[in-house]
Amino acid sequence: MKKKMMVMGGALLMSAMLVQLAVAERGSTVMRARLSGFQEAPAVSTEATGNFWMKIDRDDTEFEYELSYSDLEGTVTQAHIHLGQPGVSGGIMIWLCGTSTNPGPAGTPVCPASGGSPVSVSGTVTAANVVGPAGQGIAAGEFAEALHAARRGFGYANVHSSKVGTGEIRGQIHQTDDLDRGRGRSGWRK
Repeated sequence: MKKKMMVMGGALLMSAMLVQLAVAERGSTVMRARLSGFQEAPAVSTEATGNFWMKIDRDDTEFEYELSYSDLEGTVTQAHIHLGQPGVSGGIMIWLCGTSTNPGPAGTPVCPASGGSPVSVSGTVTAANVVGPAGQGIAAGEFAEALHAARRGFGYANVHSSKVGTGEIRGQIHQTDDLDRGRGRSGWRK
């Protein structure tokens, strides 16, 4: 009986080590959102669509992102990640791109003009890029809080335009297991 318990204990320990190894091998987390006007709050009728991808590094200290969009019916003015559940508008957590009239914090990439074909903007986000929203419990610089919200389904990517100042297209951010589609500008994979 004692020998059987030792064998079971050893097997359990081995299993735990293999799980930790598998998690370590997996590395970074890939998340995405598909943007449309019907996800806005309130819904917006538009032909515009978009995609947002983010790859969080294994240390949870930064993420790379790519935002693409096409067919905006207004001129792009800015894009962000907001804090909010589906169907509810929330404050800005992170600027993804800005324009000359809405530039965003220093270092914010410029939003490309949208025509009929997709355009994209990409960058890297760290704690220095988190701007809030303090009124919703996330202070400037609280990267871990922003990631926590996104991982729990409470972050959304939003592209604002001159047609709809509050946002023409939006998509709720979620983790993806779609390894073939989980890539951005540099062929990301989990």
